[in-house]
Amino acid sequence: NLFGSKRIFTKFVFRNQSLMPSLNILKTTPTNSDFKSLIALLDKDLAITDGEEHDFYHQFNGTQQIKHVLVGYIGNTPVSCGAFKALHTKEVEIKRMYTDAHYRGKGYAAQLLSALEKWAAAEGFTSCVLETGTRQKAAIALYHKCGYQIIPNYGPYKGVKNSLCFKKAL
Repeated sequence: NLFGSKRIFTKFVFRNQSLMPSLNILKTTPTNSDFKSLIALLDKDLAITDGEEHDFYHQFNGTQQIKHVLVGYIGNTPVSCGAFKALHTKEVEIKRMYTDAHYRGKGYAAQLLSALEKWAAAEGFTSCVLETGTRQKAAIALYHKCGYQIIPNYGPYKGVKNSLCFKKAL
C-alpha cells in the first residue's frame, strides 16, 4: 500500500450552483397570497427568536407602506421573499426578508436581496438600509456577505440593544 497500512480518504464536495433549481422571482405587491404565507412563517420564527421583544419589533413590520415586493419560487413553490419601502427620495429600507427553512443555504436569499437592490436602483434610489436582530446570526452573515456595512441604529431602532442596522450603497 502506497500510504502504509492506513487508508486515506479525501472527500471533495463540489457545490455546483447550476445543479440547483433556479429561483424564479416575481415582482408583486404585499397583497400577494404567497408573500402573506411566507411572512406568516417569518413572524412565527421571529416570535420565537425575539421572545419578549417580539411585540416591539413587530410594530415596525407592517406592510401598509410597502409597495415593492418580491417572491422567489422553485417551480410553483414560494420559498423566499423580501420587500423594500422608501425612507426618502434616495434611500430604501429592506423589509420582510425570509427564506423557508427547507430552502436555506442554497443562495436564494442572496439572489432575492440582489434583485431587490437592482429594483431599488432602477427606481432611482442610491442606498439601502435594514435592521435585523442581534440573534439573527444567519441574516447577519447574509448581509455581510452581500456587502452591507454596520451603521449606527437608525429611526425606531436607535438605542435598541438587540438591533443591528446595516447600509449598502447601490
